[in-house]
Amino acid sequence: MRTLSPGDGKPRKPIRNQTQENNVHKNLRRIAVLLAAAGLLAGCATDSGGDVALTAALPDSVPPGTTLSISVRTARVALQTSGELADLPFTVSDWPAVQAGPDVIQAFRGGAVDIASNAGIPPIHAHATGLDAKIIGVKQRSLPNYHLATAPGSGITDIAGLRGKKIAFSPGQAQGVVVLRTLQAAGIALDEVQLVELNSPQFLTALQGRQIDVAPLGEPSLTKYLDQYRAQGATAVATDAVDALSVLWAPTAVLRDSAKLAAAKKFVEFWARGEVWAWEHPEEWIKSYYVEDQEVSDADGRRILKTTQKPYFPTNWDAAIEWEQETIDLVTGSGFFGDSFDAGELFDRRFEGIAAAAVAPPYRTEESQ
Repeated sequence: MRTLSPGDGKPRKPIRNQTQENNVHKNLRRIAVLLAAAGLLAGCATDSGGDVALTAALPDSVPPGTTLSISVRTARVALQTSGELADLPFTVSDWPAVQAGPDVIQAFRGGAVDIASNAGIPPIHAHATGLDAKIIGVKQRSLPNYHLATAPGSGITDIAGLRGKKIAFSPGQAQGVVVLRTLQAAGIALDEVQLVELNSPQFLTALQGRQIDVAPLGEPSLTKYLDQYRAQGATAVATDAVDALSVLWAPTAVLRDSAKLAAAKKFVEFWARGEVWAWEHPEEWIKSYYVEDQEVSDADGRRILKTTQKPYFPTNWDAAIEWEQETIDLVTGSGFFGDSFDAGELFDRRFEGIAAAAVAPPYRTEESQ
């Protein structure tokens, strides 16, 4: 863990405890296992090789024997519960539980994951580190899906109270963008807070140990945390900052492989239908995902689901690219990830409309939300 000074990018004295060190090592071991399972050494995936150009038309059929390693937990649960998993026209060799953006990037580099689901910021982070990857699926939202969870005894009751506080900050994840947008909206300069650099899996430990004052948490992590620490004074402060995109993305090495490209196109369709199935079957989704997979209570699952927005898959990605450009300009202008660049570079627009075409009209148009 380190405290950042965003203006000059120089780290201040680290704040550590043994539990957090163990969590870091655990994450690294998990990635190492994935890379070993893939039969690869650490390295950087490139866009060289393959048997198809990145401008080629998307294939219509998946060759027999095609496999993908997919890190999209909600899709696995939705497709398995709905029964559609058996209909996939390719084999999923693994469903790795790699969710944090930095972990996904490392797994992409080693070839251990072919497709992952993240917010819009990890592809920006990947671009800054030289990893060539593209967004192949987009789901948009217009409502906030993070709250600012406070440490017991922090005394924070609104976003104005963030001034002078230690805030968990992961520049390569959605939570980092939520922090930046929240501070911007509150008129709080970056040098008026202490940004403590952590990956999101470390947020809970840091809050519990009161090493930070606040961290952005989404569900079901927020519910789990408050259930345990509300009696000690922990709370959640609302923020209007919206993490507008959920994306599927893949290294260009995957998209240059004609068989994997065909399978990726099909998976985008199944992913979108799985999101719709979860929305239309709330009872089954609460049981299979929130209760059985995420291990929260049935009552909490119902409460969380009420805050979840209907899925929307745009037929045109212009608005998504515009939002991504705003995010790029925000993080680069704040001293992270170098210089700004054209957000269009992150999107493979051959896939534009694939997800929307796979679902019914009410899930395609913004007006129907």
